Amino acid sequence: MDVRVRFAPSPTGFVHVGSLRTALYNYLFAKQKKGKYILRVEDTDRNRKVEGAIEGMLGAMEWARVPHDEGVKLVDDQLMDVGEHGPYTQSERLSIYKEHIEILLANKSAYHCFCSKERIDKLREEQKNKGLTPRYDKKCLQFSKEEIDTKINAEEQHVIRLNLPTDRDIEFKDIVRGEVVVNTDDLDDQVLVKSDGFPTYHFAVVVDDHLMKISHIIRGEEWLISTPKHIFLYEAFGWEIPQYVHLPNILNADKKKLSKRQGDVAVEDFTRKGYLPEALINYIALVGWSPEDNQEIFTMEELIEKFSLERISKSGGVFDVNKLNWVNAHYIKESSLERITDMAIPHLIEKEYITEQQATENYEWIKDMVSVFKDRLSFVAEVVDEVNIFLNNDIDIEEEEAVALLNCEHVPQLLEVLIEKIENAEEIDLQFGKKVFKEIQKETGIKGAKLFKPARVIFTGKTHGPDMPLVMKVLGKKNLLARIENAKKYIN
Repeated sequence: MDVRVRFAPSPTGFVHVGSLRTALYNYLFAKQKKGKYILRVEDTDRNRKVEGAIEGMLGAMEWARVPHDEGVKLVDDQLMDVGEHGPYTQSERLSIYKEHIEILLANKSAYHCFCSKERIDKLREEQKNKGLTPRYDKKCLQFSKEEIDTKINAEEQHVIRLNLPTDRDIEFKDIVRGEVVVNTDDLDDQVLVKSDGFPTYHFAVVVDDHLMKISHIIRGEEWLISTPKHIFLYEAFGWEIPQYVHLPNILNADKKKLSKRQGDVAVEDFTRKGYLPEALINYIALVGWSPEDNQEIFTMEELIEKFSLERISKSGGVFDVNKLNWVNAHYIKESSLERITDMAIPHLIEKEYITEQQATENYEWIKDMVSVFKDRLSFVAEVVDEVNIFLNNDIDIEEEEAVALLNCEHVPQLLEVLIEKIENAEEIDLQFGKKVFKEIQKETGIKGAKLFKPARVIFTGKTHGPDMPLVMKVLGKKNLLARIENAKKYIN
């Protein structure tokens, strides 16, 4: 069997990390099985469609490096279909759905319903009050063909519903959930075509998946309860039923479904903060799936090799931002300094620490500055919280321990020697930063913590921080001397 899978988002705004994980699992499975991964846009809910959402979604997928083989793509900034089974946008497939709903009407698997919303709401309320499953009562099945034609010709508003049989068990095997059995008495006669002529998800998804030859449907667990209706539709059409895989939800720390109310959940949120795509992909792959060993860091190639649908968990996985930060920090350390600098510059410009012109003219200096903190970042936007030690010589020394260190009896001598060494230096580079402390130890006998701790306070205002030779290189002669003068204010 040729493996063909699909990711079918609705263009309703941002891309949730749960959607990215669904896309990723489809992609990994397709690549592992030498199959095809298709992206289809499900936009039949016209009220929820957001302008520009398709382009944003495609941009997020491109950033995450989860490319699709077929479907809607951006080509020269234009949305285009690539593949043999298009259109890949549901709103462009209305004639296809019209053709197929006629088949269901003809074989009595669907019927016209002319009931008002008020009647439906009242019916459901009465059923709830009696402890029954809210479901349509098939009232409109009584109409003859002539009565239906008369109502339609009179332009009475109506929908088309699925005609489920009474008291029938519908069974299917889910790769994650195992054997699933649902009785039709617990299901509603789902609306297949709305009054505006657009298909609902439940109808369009079955038609599209069949015509696009989808072999495995890998999607979120919220669609599990709808699957029996979809299987009934496959049977009504006489089509082969695909393999189902329903993924567990991604949860927040409270074990509830991850939502924007709890913080960052959109791919765009993580992009803006300076997370690396390979880090986010690596992390979310593990939220719901586990490898056979304890490996935690994966390249995409390794994920493709080791991924398996059978090792997807039934229970939801908690989205742990601290673990994501750990993974992202690993990838930041592994990345080139130029890459992280380029990612940091927009954050520095946004905070008005530098201008665009300075970013160009002083790139090497900015790169040195970023290098000081690179291996300490959890995500690149954190750089704006660190760089102030380089941008303001009039630093406040507030830590009690820092002030106490400046008031040690040997510090005045240390200050004088530092001034002399810095003023006489031809260039403040890494070599100078490493050499100067060795010279001071040799010439004054000041060494160890007595040397390095006060020096760090003098130049950064802090008792702990990054490597001092690199800090001195970034500060340069003028700023180092200014920091020494600033430190003198704190000596009694």
